[in-house]
Amino acid sequence: MKDKKVCVIGLGYIGLPTSALLANKGFDVHGVDVVQSTVDTINRGEIHIVEPELDTFVKTAVNSGKLKANTKPTEADIFIIAVPTPFHEGYVPNIDYVVSATKSIAPYVKEGNIIILESTSPVGTTEKVEEVLKENGVDTSKIYVAHCPERVLPGQIMRELVENDRIVGGTTKEATKKTAQFYRTFVTGEVLETDAKTAEMAKLTENSFRDVNIAFANELSILCEKFGIDVWELRKLANRHPRVNILYPGVGVGGHCIAVDPWFIVHAGKEDAKIIRTAREVNTYKTEWVIEKIKNEALKFENEYGRKPKIALMGLAFKPDIDDLRESPALYIANRLTDELGSVICVEPNIPLDSKLKTNIGELKLVSIEDGLESDIIVFLVAHKEFKKFNLDNALDFCGVLK
Repeated sequence: MKDKKVCVIGLGYIGLPTSALLANKGFDVHGVDVVQSTVDTINRGEIHIVEPELDTFVKTAVNSGKLKANTKPTEADIFIIAVPTPFHEGYVPNIDYVVSATKSIAPYVKEGNIIILESTSPVGTTEKVEEVLKENGVDTSKIYVAHCPERVLPGQIMRELVENDRIVGGTTKEATKKTAQFYRTFVTGEVLETDAKTAEMAKLTENSFRDVNIAFANELSILCEKFGIDVWELRKLANRHPRVNILYPGVGVGGHCIAVDPWFIVHAGKEDAKIIRTAREVNTYKTEWVIEKIKNEALKFENEYGRKPKIALMGLAFKPDIDDLRESPALYIANRLTDELGSVICVEPNIPLDSKLKTNIGELKLVSIEDGLESDIIVFLVAHKEFKKFNLDNALDFCGVLK
C-alpha cells in the first residue's frame, strides 16, 4: 500500500505531523493548506508550529521529495481531512471547514479512493462528508469514506501517531476494513474497527471524560482556597489511595479538543448531557475565578503602595511546553487583564519575543523570563519546564509549577 499517493487537507498540528510521518514511511504525500506562507515554509523543509522532532521529520520528507505542499488538492489514492472544527456562537458545532475541504477534493476523487476524516467532529459528520461528495458529482458507492479521529498529545505527537491505538469507523463495513488496512501500515498500536458514528462519539467521549475529571480538580482547588487548604498537598495525599487519581487543577481547560468537543455532545444531547455540561461550566468558571484572584492582588498592591503593580503572566499556551494558543485560558486571562488593568506583561518561552499577539485593545507585550521575574506580581498560569527551577514564595501559582 505504500506505493499509494496520499493527499492531506490541512497542515496544522495534526495534518503536518501526519503528512511528514507518512512521507517518512514511504508514501508520496501532497499536503494542502489555504495559507500560502505555511505552504512556502513547509516546501523549504521548515515548520510553522512547535512540536518535538517534527522539524527533522519535515526536513527529511521534503528533501526526499516525498512531501510537497500546495494550496490546492491533487488526485490521490487516499485523502485525509485534518481541518479545524470549532463552534459558532452559543457553542453550536461548526463543520464549515470540513465541508469546504470536502468540496475542494471532490473534483479529484475517483473510484476506489479512501476518504478519511481525522478532524474531531460531531456525530454524523462523516456521513455528511459522503453526502457532500455525492452532491458534488462523486459516485460514493465506488469509494470508501471513514472516520479515524486523532488522539495524540501535543508534545508527543510524532511518537503517539505511531504507538497509540486508533479507532476506524467507516460509513460501510468495506470502508472500515479498507481504511483500517491503511492505518496498519504505519501504526504499531491496535487499529480497532467500528462504524463511523461510534468512532465519532468515541473521540468526543474521550475528551469529555478528561474534561469532567479536570473539572473535579478545578472545583477542588476552589474549595481548598475557601477552606485554607493547600490543594497540591491534598491532591498528593488523596492520590495515595490505590483507586484515586485526581488530576492537576489549572486555570481552566484549553486546546482545540477538550475545551471544544464536549459542547458537541451537549448540543446534540441537550438536557440529557448534565454532567458533561456542568464540567464545561466549572472549567470555564475556573478561568474567571483566577482573573478575580489576580485583580484582587493588584488592588491590594495599589492600596498599599499607591500605584498600579507591574504584573507578569507566566505562560500563555493551553498546556505546558508547547506554543499552541488555541482556546487557551491563559491567553484569555492575559487579554482580559490587559484590557482591565493595563500594566500586564507576558512570558511565553515557546513563542518568539517579536511575535504579534493581538488583543481587543492592541497587542500583548511578550518579554523574557528575566524581565518577567522583575515584576511586582508574578503569576504562573502554565507549568512550562522553564519555570520549574524557581523558588518564589510570593508568586501566585495556579498551575503547581512551584510545587
